[in-house]
Amino acid sequence: MNRYALTHVLPGLAGLFLTLALWWTATDLLAAPGSLAARFSPVATWLSLRELLGDPQLGFHVWASLRRIAVGLALALLIGMPLGLAVGAWQRADALLSPTFQFLRMVSPLSWMPIAVMVLGVGDAPVYFLLAFAGVWPIILNTAAGVRQLDPRWLQLARSLAATRAETLLRVVLPGILAHVLTGVRLAIGILWIVLVPAEMLGVSAGVGYFILDTRDRLAYSELMAMVLLVGLLGYALDMLARQAYRTLGRR
Repeated sequence: MNRYALTHVLPGLAGLFLTLALWWTATDLLAAPGSLAARFSPVATWLSLRELLGDPQLGFHVWASLRRIAVGLALALLIGMPLGLAVGAWQRADALLSPTFQFLRMVSPLSWMPIAVMVLGVGDAPVYFLLAFAGVWPIILNTAAGVRQLDPRWLQLARSLAATRAETLLRVVLPGILAHVLTGVRLAIGILWIVLVPAEMLGVSAGVGYFILDTRDRLAYSELMAMVLLVGLLGYALDMLARQAYRTLGRR
């Protein structure tokens, strides 16, 4: 058995086994028979998860959620990267915008839910707004940090070669801050995935958040717990993709 398995795989499996054992103890051993807690047992959850994975409607809900994540992340990047470049490159922009940014990023995105619905109505639009608002801050902060940490000799070399501003941005600045931007994207994906589930309870008719609300209304507790597990698995998969993108692109 190699060293990686001993230091990473086995401890991770042991942690998962311990979590499963605690879950089984709480719902099957400690909970009274017929109680509400007993309905969330691992066995019932596993059986419901197997049924859900064979249901074509599940793919429809998952696709709707992933599409919203993609749109929210794209909006966060379109807004966050230019602002991060401005804050990182110009001290006046930093002094002007940073207090506002620090104030706004401390406001929970979910606190904007009533306002988003009143202004944008029900449907995808308020969800996109909440996701973009949640994800823009790590992108702004990490982009600005990347600009500040650029080696000034790179910029001097670009000026000495008579590079235009566009050439300097595309060939020096953006490659130099790529690792920081990818770190911000990874953080943003984690925040977006957390905000997505309650945001999808804003009158939409598809998505994992909508499906969780539906299982609650139907009192299908084992399905509800299965969806909670699925949300965790999907979020873990998204984070793995973000980490792989960082390893592939961020270290070039």
